[in-house]
Amino acid sequence: MLTVLLTQGGYVDGHFDVVKKLDYECELAVIIGKEAKNVAEKDALDYIFGYTILNDVSARDLQTAHKQWYFGKSLDSFTPMGPCIVTADEFSFPPALKLTCKVNGELRQDSNTDQLVHSIAYIISELSHGITLKVGTVISTGTPGGVAMGMKEPKFLKHGDVVECEIEGIGVLKNTIK
Repeated sequence: MLTVLLTQGGYVDGHFDVVKKLDYECELAVIIGKEAKNVAEKDALDYIFGYTILNDVSARDLQTAHKQWYFGKSLDSFTPMGPCIVTADEFSFPPALKLTCKVNGELRQDSNTDQLVHSIAYIISELSHGITLKVGTVISTGTPGGVAMGMKEPKFLKHGDVVECEIEGIGVLKNTIK
């Protein structure tokens, strides 16, 4: 077992001068441990160094305006990760870990990593057929329901909100929106 602590910054800049619909997405992140090219699903575990928590902070209005995801997910300070990396040998494969996200203490997301749309093995195999995954590559696996944009009355993030993404066995990634 090896646990690597990550510096997670504590704040996420909301960029409220250009963003009106700021959202959160608690996700399990997979860290690649050796170069991966054309990996078969059955061999995917051999390429995983470990796991961490990733908050895929998303500016939904920028995504809609630009008709693509990249800009709305790539502003400075977006995509905090942490609080640590837990090596793959600490979990069964595929990991079935409780995942939650709270905003100001209110439970917004409550699921399990065994509910991913695509399995971790599939994701690694699919990406590695066309992209060489280098050591240290971080793959975000997707988020469960409960994000603001999916609500009947969306509760987007605002200045001062505290987002806590928690995944069983890894810990809590806590960030304040500024």
